[in-house]
Amino acid sequence: MQTLKQTTPPHSSSAQSSPFDTDSFDQVVMSTYARFPLALEKGAGCRVWDTQGRSYLDFVAGIATCTLGHAHPVLIEAVTKQIQKLHHVSNLYYIPEQAELAKWIVEHSCSDRVFFCNSGAEANEAAIKLARKYAHTVLQIDKPIILTAHASFHGRTLATVTATGQPKYQKNFDPLVPGFHYVPYNDIAAVEAAISELDEGDYRVAAILIEPLQGEGGVRPGDVAYFQKLRKICDEIGILLIFDEVQVGMGRSGKLWGYEHLGVEPDIFTSAKGLGGGIPIGAMMSKSFCDVFQPGEHASTFGGNPFACGVALSVCQTLERENILQNVQDRGEQLRDGLKAIAAKYPDLITEVRGWGLINGMELQASIQLTAGDIVKAAMDEGLLLVPAGPKVLRFVPPLIVTEKEVETALQALDKAIATVTA
Repeated sequence: MQTLKQTTPPHSSSAQSSPFDTDSFDQVVMSTYARFPLALEKGAGCRVWDTQGRSYLDFVAGIATCTLGHAHPVLIEAVTKQIQKLHHVSNLYYIPEQAELAKWIVEHSCSDRVFFCNSGAEANEAAIKLARKYAHTVLQIDKPIILTAHASFHGRTLATVTATGQPKYQKNFDPLVPGFHYVPYNDIAAVEAAISELDEGDYRVAAILIEPLQGEGGVRPGDVAYFQKLRKICDEIGILLIFDEVQVGMGRSGKLWGYEHLGVEPDIFTSAKGLGGGIPIGAMMSKSFCDVFQPGEHASTFGGNPFACGVALSVCQTLERENILQNVQDRGEQLRDGLKAIAAKYPDLITEVRGWGLINGMELQASIQLTAGDIVKAAMDEGLLLVPAGPKVLRFVPPLIVTEKEVETALQALDKAIATVTA
């Protein structure tokens, strides 16, 4: 069986350096990540190279972030052009690059207005604040509650980790932010019951914050009927529907936005990760009717700076100009077909393959001891980088420019990794 070749990284010699000193790293960097013993220093396209010159096929892409892969010519040009022109000024002034990016987003989505920040967590914080102000000033709700889903993930800040419906992320960070209530994902009866109970005697539910596809929760796509019913409920009551598109948006699903798979439009939605192709940027979009922020009520020093916006605009334009969404659809179908073929070989190991476009998950049997992390480590030995989405789900999120040959090579490496761990 073919394995990934070790090739020479770009702009370097073939000579291998000494192993990266992880002990020195750990002495000065906080241990907030359980890192794999791998130090990466170069990338090109869908490949990365470690500090010793070994090549890996990158199906992590910075966790669904490197939209155009590594060292893409468009990114290099955009970064160079903007850094030579103007990289940062305060939002006290008008920023032309910010206007251009916002205009592109508005023209290519259901939104009317955009707020820029630096990350997905910040974008979701902005959405939470906007929903709360709307609740107080429009809905006249004194203590608003936002419904979110079990197994969701919305960020690591105190408010967004509270919105995240996974207790493991909240442990030891209490007291958590009040105003959130959790319901099962894709369960409309649970939503109706929660609203009925919480609103008894006085209106309290102000919004529903939900992912069109749960990423960290196991790569679980939303059910069309469920989301259409959510939209109907929000319309009937007059509350806001908010979509967290931080991971699934910007073309990763095979459509520009995840909500396009569901036949509904959110009132507010968020983006980050793939928006800048790896350059930090986040955005919160809204319809004009719920854009109730006034000057001084929300802000970000770095949000919407010329550098981030200029690069992000180049990513957006490249997605459109090079018809990358078609590649996402084609390669996603190829990848799922290949994963299903591997699953058929290991029916006692794998239960399901699911996903949209180039965000896909392979779920392992709950009853076995083998974890997704075990397979990730074995795949790394075969020169393939993957990431778990929970203890029992392998996640596949390569750059959106991945080729047919690279998908096939990844499938071969995965097959070999699974054979190794099950031998």
